[in-house]
Amino acid sequence: MRAFRKLTGVVAMSLMLAAPAPAAPLTIAALGDSLTQGYGLPAGQGFVPQMEAWLADHGAKVTLINAGVSGDTTAGGLSRVDWTLSEPVDGMIVALGGNDMLRGIDPAVTRANLEGIVNAAQDKGVAVLLVGLSAPGNYGPDYKRDFDAIFPALAQKHDILLFPDFMAGLSRHTDMRGAARDYMQPDGIHPNARGVELIVEAMGPKVLELVERARQ
Repeated sequence: MRAFRKLTGVVAMSLMLAAPAPAAPLTIAALGDSLTQGYGLPAGQGFVPQMEAWLADHGAKVTLINAGVSGDTTAGGLSRVDWTLSEPVDGMIVALGGNDMLRGIDPAVTRANLEGIVNAAQDKGVAVLLVGLSAPGNYGPDYKRDFDAIFPALAQKHDILLFPDFMAGLSRHTDMRGAARDYMQPDGIHPNARGVELIVEAMGPKVLELVERARQ
């Protein structure tokens, strides 16, 4: 009997040693502007808390840091990226460029700033997900072409993950007037809580890819 108990204990210990260790929690910074910061929304309903909850629901233990600043441009993001990376960070979502577009900043300047941010992250071994935006047609075809091309070009050059359009979860709706009414705040620029939920559902799988890259 005593020998049986000893054997059982050895088997149990072997199984414990063979079992894979649970994945350690990761820290991901979301560097962005008001879309990331959660402008106009109650605490808990912005992009960062909703994305963190979505990741948890899909089995990813992630602490998501809100590094969004309302009104920030890519130049502002570049100026504070080192501060964002001063604490241990495993991955970074870069969602900037909307305010550059609204101000009509030269796309070449926007691209240079974003590339500086990506370089800073990669220099520290931090995995990056670049989130793009689509310029509206009223800026002219040349501006739209050059602005929209920034994000896929940088993703390809630096071998980083790309989510082409932050607002993709809303732009999937064929009835854009209805989507604007149901999922946007009155300013027509920022999503409401329901809109953020759709944005998170669309982007979430790509953030899971970022989590996997950050673990490698």
